[in-house]
Amino acid sequence: MDIPKQTQLESYEQITDAAEIRKKMILNALSEHGEMTAQELAVELHKCGHIPSDERNFTAPRLTELRKEGKVEPVDKKSCAKTGRKVTVWAMC
Repeated sequence: MDIPKQTQLESYEQITDAAEIRKKMILNALSEHGEMTAQELAVELHKCGHIPSDERNFTAPRLTELRKEGKVEPVDKKSCAKTGRKVTVWAMC
């Protein structure tokens, strides 16, 4: 295998591993705290030192993947404390 393809594969594997770890963290937080928004999950994971920022972009893509896997589901919506916009509330299935 040539070097560029090898380094691309290595990077992809690292990203995939990190995404799986983050999904486990999200499931743990939901099981501990119950229903949460992507922003609330990001704040919780950041507070525990698991992610570098409390931005929802660290959790929202993983929630979408977990939904496709049938592990979480949207159960409600509410106003986000940070943005004031309506957001999805997630829970474990």
